Amino acid sequence: MQRTGADIILESLRKHGIRIVAGMPGGANLPLYDALTRSDIQHVLVRHEQAAGFIAQGMARVSGRAAVCFATSGPGATNLITALADAFLDSIPIIAITGQVPTALLGTSAFQEVDTVAMAKPIVKHAELVRDVAELEAAMERAFEISQSGRPGPVLIDVPKDVQQAAAPAPVQLSAPPSPRLETQPLDPSAIDTFLKLLAASERPVLYVGGGISHSGAQSELARLAIRQDIPVACTLMGLGCFDPNDSRYLGMLGMHAAPYTNLIMREADLLICIGARFDDRATGKPSDFCPNARTVHVDVDPRELGKLRALDLGIAADAKRFLEALGADLPARTRTAWRERVETLRTAHPLPVAASAARVLDAVAAARQPGTIVCTDVGQHQMWVAQRMPFDAPRQLLTSGGLGTMGFGLPAAIGAALESQRPALCITGDGSILLNLQELATLAELELDVTILVLDNRHLGLVRQQQTLFYDARLSASRFDRALDFVAIARSFGIEAVRLEPTESGLASLDALLAERGPRLIHVPIDACEMVLPMVPPGAGNHQMLGC
Repeated sequence: MQRTGADIILESLRKHGIRIVAGMPGGANLPLYDALTRSDIQHVLVRHEQAAGFIAQGMARVSGRAAVCFATSGPGATNLITALADAFLDSIPIIAITGQVPTALLGTSAFQEVDTVAMAKPIVKHAELVRDVAELEAAMERAFEISQSGRPGPVLIDVPKDVQQAAAPAPVQLSAPPSPRLETQPLDPSAIDTFLKLLAASERPVLYVGGGISHSGAQSELARLAIRQDIPVACTLMGLGCFDPNDSRYLGMLGMHAAPYTNLIMREADLLICIGARFDDRATGKPSDFCPNARTVHVDVDPRELGKLRALDLGIAADAKRFLEALGADLPARTRTAWRERVETLRTAHPLPVAASAARVLDAVAAARQPGTIVCTDVGQHQMWVAQRMPFDAPRQLLTSGGLGTMGFGLPAAIGAALESQRPALCITGDGSILLNLQELATLAELELDVTILVLDNRHLGLVRQQQTLFYDARLSASRFDRALDFVAIARSFGIEAVRLEPTESGLASLDALLAERGPRLIHVPIDACEMVLPMVPPGAGNHQMLGC
């Protein structure tokens, strides 16, 4: 049988270790789906293309390798845009392969034609339209290289229908995929010397770490620096799991919903060491009030981030692991007794507020969670309660939408995580978020994956209601759902086992048994709409100006 452009795409995917692809067919990518009938790649048929992008994200986030999704032209491609933007802001390597109208119809406003590449370019690392089948193999190689090199991110390859159908050159020689390049710039030895001098002069240093630690696999090197130099460690939302939560140096998450002591400790630092994070506003609050008396070192694989939001005493463009390894085996040990005592004083004096009942539900979930379970959240109050209260002792245990904050992320991401890892996944969501990709319950039921969905239901867009209460004189507008939904009945209608659980002591006692059983399963937990996730830094305020503590 003649080899086509569609065959080239699938051969490239196999070469790069892709064994599962999520997507949905349509007129402009049917040749690709026809080629799938001749391939051993597993296809996951979603009910919405956005979910295909989030399933790919779930696979990529849990593995650290690029994952792939398919969509057709027009609305298929536009439905992927949110998932691509989400991957871009969280530095997740996914590759979207979209169908396009035949080359002869490009620019004619043909049926289901949109300029997919132009739409995607601002929110991907790379996007290209492949007009010639002879260029397709090279385009696929570029996609994997770009997606996984340096700061990871999404890539889009748009392939017209006739290019998918065209006769292709001789078959590619399948080989082991190349290792992604983490960076190209050399690490300046003088920068390491400068950093060590700044560290030696510091009495109150703090490490501020983000997703770059997990992307580079640098958690052991981070621990070595923190322990040998006796430095407290604060994590961004994306950095949770990069440092042992049982270590006394661990400060938890910083920023808008941090424990009060975390933000107050950060404010007293004289040296801020930021590694693999980007000074996001949710982490820093008002920039001029963030660590105001600290000299600042920023290490990031993306040189464009250095100095973008904060003046630096030292900026180092480097992969986190390479930088931490360059500190050398003879990194001196130091005990910072006065600083550690001050940290413990602040920790004792300014703890997290007394937990709301919803947070106590998550405490019970954390205690009952089975070892190895991957936790995926949606976005809202439940996400912040998870970040505050659930311990993660390894990277890639918590999958959540950070930079874009996308409701609807959790369920498809959990499907992708369970597919890729063959481990149980727990999706923690709210009654608002789950509805944005509710249709993927059908996909979950078909796949029969070990995924448990915990729906915290307050019949509101909880974080919207909270902000309206705190900052808009309690003028509630479009944040309440007037009709209560029976999520147990909804799940069962999709063929998924479901139970309702009251957030009482006796009800929560059953979580051990529920989470020990294999999914798919949905657990519906009603909670009080008035409960807030606290503390909270008001928009535009400094992190020390927290409410509710």
